[in-house]
Order: sequence, then structure tokens, then C-alpha cells
Amino acid sequence: MMNEAFEGVVVQQGEGECRQEDSGSCHHGAPRAWLLIAVASVGNVLGSVINWWLGRGLLHFRERRWFPVSAQALERAQARYQRFGSWSLLLSWVPIIGDPLTLAAGVMKEPLWRFLLLVTLAKTGRYLVLAAVTLQLL
Repeated sequence: MMNEAFEGVVVQQGEGECRQEDSGSCHHGAPRAWLLIAVASVGNVLGSVINWWLGRGLLHFRERRWFPVSAQALERAQARYQRFGSWSLLLSWVPIIGDPLTLAAGVMKEPLWRFLLLVTLAKTGRYLVLAAVTLQLL
């Protein structure tokens, strides 16, 4: 599960949640759910930290010919991040926009302690809700 959560952030846009082939591990009740929440959260946050780290070094290459983002697109992304600031990291759990947000946080030199706090809250909150729904607590 940790591997899936980690790969869901770093390698590909994955789901990172429990799936049917997980042998029903999401349905073993609250004690097992806490372990799954912890493992999935740690894996997903670690993947986001790698994105943050990659973002920290990304601007070093912006003048290179092969750099995948135009100067205008980079400026727009930076302006959007500055508009909403660190609080936008609370959306890091959202598929498709979460990974670019964590990369942008690195580009914008977001302090690691604040990044970790907000991303951990967001991603752990996501897994808490998923577990509560799966266990029919919500």
C-alpha cells in the first residue's frame, strides 16, 4: 500500500487508495484501518517531498533548451501559487492538481516544515475520510 501511495505521487498519477486486489485489507475494521492510513499517508507524503525537492532544483535548468516549461507558463504558475500561497497545499490530495502544487511549492522555495505540515494534513485527511466511508462511519 505504501508503494502504491508513493508511486501514485512520484511515478504516475495513481490512486493510492485501497483497491479490491488488496485482499480486502480496507475492510478489517478500525485497528487495521489505522495502520493502512498511517502507511498510505507516509508513502504519499514522501512522494510529495520528492516533488518538492525536484521543484527546488528545477529553476536551475530554466534557461536550457530542453526545459519543458516556457518562461511565460512558469511565471503564470508562480503567480497562481503566490496568489493563494502556502494554503493551496491543502489541496495537494486532489488528483491532477495536487502533484503540480507540490512541485510548485518547491519552485517557490516553500519552507520544508510548512510544506510537510500542510501536505501531511491534506493527505492524511483524505485517507481518514476514505477509511471512514469504507468502514461506513460516514
